[in-house]
Amino acid sequence: MFEAIAERLSETFRSLAGRARITEANINDALKEVRRALLEADVNYKIVKDFTEQVKQQAIGQEVIKSISPAQLFVKIIYDELVKLLGEKQEPLRYGAIPPTIYMVVGLNGAGKTTFAAKLALYLKGQGRAPFLIAADIYRPAAAEQLSVLAEKIGVPCYREENAADAIALVQRGLAEAKEKAREVVIVDTAGRQTPDAELMRELRLMAEALRPTEILLVLDAMTGQDALVTARAFREVIPLSGFILSKMDGDARGGAALSLRADTGLPIKFIGTGEKPEDLSPFYPDRIASRILGMGDIISFVEKAQAQYDAEKSQKLQEKLRKNKFDLEDMLDQLRTIKKMGNIRDLLSMIPGFAQMKDVDLDEKTFKHIEAIILSMTPEERRNPSIINGSRRRRIAMGSGTSIQQVNQLLREFEQMKKLLRSLNKFQAQGRDPRQAHPLFRRKG
Repeated sequence: MFEAIAERLSETFRSLAGRARITEANINDALKEVRRALLEADVNYKIVKDFTEQVKQQAIGQEVIKSISPAQLFVKIIYDELVKLLGEKQEPLRYGAIPPTIYMVVGLNGAGKTTFAAKLALYLKGQGRAPFLIAADIYRPAAAEQLSVLAEKIGVPCYREENAADAIALVQRGLAEAKEKAREVVIVDTAGRQTPDAELMRELRLMAEALRPTEILLVLDAMTGQDALVTARAFREVIPLSGFILSKMDGDARGGAALSLRADTGLPIKFIGTGEKPEDLSPFYPDRIASRILGMGDIISFVEKAQAQYDAEKSQKLQEKLRKNKFDLEDMLDQLRTIKKMGNIRDLLSMIPGFAQMKDVDLDEKTFKHIEAIILSMTPEERRNPSIINGSRRRRIAMGSGTSIQQVNQLLREFEQMKKLLRSLNKFQAQGRDPRQAHPLFRRKG
């Protein structure tokens, strides 16, 4: 996710390294690369132009203090503008004053509407809500069957009808059943088309008028880039959309849709789909996404996902070790094994500061096995106290794990970076301060 743009931006930031101060000349050179990176990510041209102009205005004349370099200041400015571009803050789902709250899920065929409807139901169930699904796609063969199977898998009731001819009447009957069962939230999976044609839009508009849903959520395939903007505009002209869902983000290395939607439409991205499993759904946090785009990881989201896999006692022990700065390679191995249960390894490892900067290895299942082999080839004492690992120990570990000394060195460097940032994060949290200030780019006043 965002791999291509993150790599290009990292190259741009490195080009500013060593500069004594920010000037219009070196900023213009850097902005050319930023502009190229965004355009290659399939971000809308006008949005790119406005973004780079805003960055330039913020950068020129900025005073560089001794504690940070011009390159770091430039990254901080880019970060701030990315957060603004993405929407500044996370926009949670709204709930109706009188239950049940109704969410209409709309979109084109193949975008992932049905899968998202089930994912949302599971997410709400995890939030303590009582969701209810309605299969209202009466045109696509097996659409109702697909939703019914997913609903059974996650333990959520689903209303469906065989050979229904009127989608709006079907939804109204389903809504009546949801009320009878005292369900708190109703999620309506609507029909789609290959293109946003007049017949589809008319049906969705009439359904929205009949149901008066609290939210109408448009599911867009993140991999379609600027085509997602075209689709969003077409739907928004006909029905009162309240936000977007970006599906298949795990397969999108560019990120153009995510970077364009809010600026183009003014509507928020509510969730992103990060895999095929029912639990692969995450709220969209602009600050966290901006951090990942800039290669700084997303430790907050990582910890949230990790906590979902830990029992309370184990989580408490980890927090205690972090508080005492005793996080070691055994803990790191435990975290990595937890990752396997949490979803896509490549995407999740990119959330960890340090791992997000790895350029010479492929963050896949093979990489995970190498890391695991390296750590398991260490003695218990080495895992608990990596500082004792000298040259001869590194050679032994490399031979024992079937890897190279370079790979062992790389792992130890990344571990130290990770440990250092976690120590800073813990310190700032203990002081009740913004955890992002654990990163040096955020220590600047103002």
